[in-house]
Amino acid sequence: MSRKIKLLWDFRGPDALETAKHHTVHLKEFATLENLNYHQIDIQEKNPMLVAAFITVEEKDMKIFRDALKPQRGEIA
Repeated sequence: MSRKIKLLWDFRGPDALETAKHHTVHLKEFATLENLNYHQIDIQEKNPMLVAAFITVEEKDMKIFRDALKPQRGEIA
């Protein structure tokens, strides 16, 4: 069974929540246009001033997403 990798983009400031939500739209568009599979696209709210948008993908597909979308960080899901 392959591992799942969560790729994250952090947004800070008073508009962080809305910016992160908007970023998830683009993550979905990219996956659809490139015909790539993913497990989940969502946001994580750390506090009102720090929100992360993320996509969870199979480890085998991680480099495609990483190289094209330049996430700020990644972690094993």
